[in-house]
Amino acid sequence: MKRREGLAVLLAGLAPAAQGRTLRVNRGDRLQDAVAAARDGDVVELEGGDHQGQTAVITQDRLTLRAAAGTAVLHADGLHAEGKALVVVRGGRVRLEGIEFRGARVPHGNGAGIRFERGALTLQRCRFFDNEMGLLSADVADAELTIDDCDFGQAPRHEGLLHHLLYVGRIGSLRLTGSRFSGGWRGHLVKSRAAVSHILCNRLTDGDEGEASYQIDLPNGGQAWVQGNVVAQGPRPQNATLVAFGAEGRPHAASHLVMTHNHLLSDAEAPAAFVRHWPERLPADTTLRIEHNLFVGPAVDGSWGRPEDGNVLLPPTERARALAPPPCGAA
Repeated sequence: MKRREGLAVLLAGLAPAAQGRTLRVNRGDRLQDAVAAARDGDVVELEGGDHQGQTAVITQDRLTLRAAAGTAVLHADGLHAEGKALVVVRGGRVRLEGIEFRGARVPHGNGAGIRFERGALTLQRCRFFDNEMGLLSADVADAELTIDDCDFGQAPRHEGLLHHLLYVGRIGSLRLTGSRFSGGWRGHLVKSRAAVSHILCNRLTDGDEGEASYQIDLPNGGQAWVQGNVVAQGPRPQNATLVAFGAEGRPHAASHLVMTHNHLLSDAEAPAAFVRHWPERLPADTTLRIEHNLFVGPAVDGSWGRPEDGNVLLPPTERARALAPPPCGAA
């Protein structure tokens, strides 16, 4: 009998690890307590609704943070984690689902809903409103960021500060799909310094009250695919350019822009530079492929590609056509 019991113990030790636990966070509980208690592979599940004054730092190699139902809203209420954000991600493979981040403020003026520092972060159905930065990442060459079906908006208006809705540092890759951006202020709707950026089938429409600069900024070039998006500049932009490629900083050695099957609109009175690049700052072998896009509004000459590549430029009276999403499968 003892030999059989010993064998059972040995086999149990060799068996695959049990499925992770689910740790529940009800309204009024401290999110950080649940995150600190979580082990690799666990799920931290928040009750739907408002969670006041909640912050956390995630360091696990594998963790999921999600709403139990609907959306769980994290309100800063003047608090922050490490002077950076509501949630700091400094782990391995981390996934967030159905979480809304509101009101991030820090002394340096760059308080984010999420500060992504390393690892591989996936966001699905998350929302970022009224934060100094929606999501801000560090510069880590092997970091990976995936964002799907998320909302970013309502940048606060602070003189002297640039509030980007999404600011991706010099990481390995960004994949941004099916998400919505509006209501910028001085900063950009999407800024990505990633070596590889896939920006696919999103809606970046600053709106009548928005005052963003670029709608999409790829300042260090890189390998970028911008496909199947609606990109609309409002009537009060801070910059006439909608999509910028290679505007600043040290460029990536491998740089090219593929921009196809997008709808771009400018509601500003002045001519828009729909797509602008800086060849003097980019590698000599950088290529731009601008094909099968619809542009609506007054345009700076040469900023909308060539008609022979399937690009079409229409007057402002056709703005409704630009706001209709292109077939996403075309991307």
